[in-house]
Amino acid sequence: MVFDVSVALTWILFLALFPIAFFWLRRVWRIVVKRDFSEVALKRGESPANPARYAPFAAAINFIGGIIIVFVILGVLFVIFGFITADFDYETWSAIAGSTIWMKFIFDFILSRQAHPIIGKKRAQQDRPARDAGK
Repeated sequence: MVFDVSVALTWILFLALFPIAFFWLRRVWRIVVKRDFSEVALKRGESPANPARYAPFAAAINFIGGIIIVFVILGVLFVIFGFITADFDYETWSAIAGSTIWMKFIFDFILSRQAHPIIGKKRAQQDRPARDAGK
């Protein structure tokens, strides 16, 4: 094997899967076990009004993504060390890992936008007298 740019990028992608899986599964642990909803559906660093409502969805997104990445890591390691002789080449595992990463980002974005609804002008005008009355 000749060491060139493509081999270096392949190793960087593979080694980056370890911390990705760790952080996603740690987030599941924090949400499910510790009941820490501080990272649920963030939009510009702010939690929604009721983060417990969106916590199961955030936990599911992170759990599914983390487990898929762990299976990709194990599949690559098993092929490298010769435990299995499957056709798990670079194109296959990088496509699975890349698609998983992008889908996790997209689903987190959708969840954060669902948790922080846009208040229309009509609703804002209705709320204004209530806010001004408190002054």
